[in-house]
Amino acid sequence: MVNVEIIPITEEHIEEFWAAVDSVARERKYLAFLEGPPINTTRDYVLGNINGHWPHFIAVSEGKIIGWCDITALDRPVFAHVGSLGISVLAPYRGQGIGKKLMQTAIQKAEQKGLTRIELTVREKNQPAIALYKKMGFEIEGIHKNAVRIDGIYEDHIFMALLLGDAKD
Repeated sequence: MVNVEIIPITEEHIEEFWAAVDSVARERKYLAFLEGPPINTTRDYVLGNINGHWPHFIAVSEGKIIGWCDITALDRPVFAHVGSLGISVLAPYRGQGIGKKLMQTAIQKAEQKGLTRIELTVREKNQPAIALYKKMGFEIEGIHKNAVRIDGIYEDHIFMALLLGDAKD
């Protein structure tokens, strides 16, 4: 197992973060896009998370970003208690508990910010991720049939959520 540090993302990490996102996106298996978004879009997203004090953590090993997890608020007042989780770990580092550490850190920060519901979507074929999410307490709330289409092949999108604090009652 590699030595990994989980730290908050900073402005200095933006370009390397973009490259990591692009790398995972080009695998065409996990993310909602097939290549990294434009660097300016990524910069705005990261700076928004930093300035809003939203959970956005990176896993760093030997000075290199090898994974990330962020939780961003939904943009309507009635959903102010809800966060949307995004996570990924670079291929060579998967299956080593890094995703779990990232999620634990981000969820703890989300709770401190007062979020009581964390949502995510995952492709049905990503069984390792689904198993991790269940282990972390997420429950399946629904399935969007054939919601994903890549190279003419359809795949279901699974919606999962974790309730925190008084939302668990």
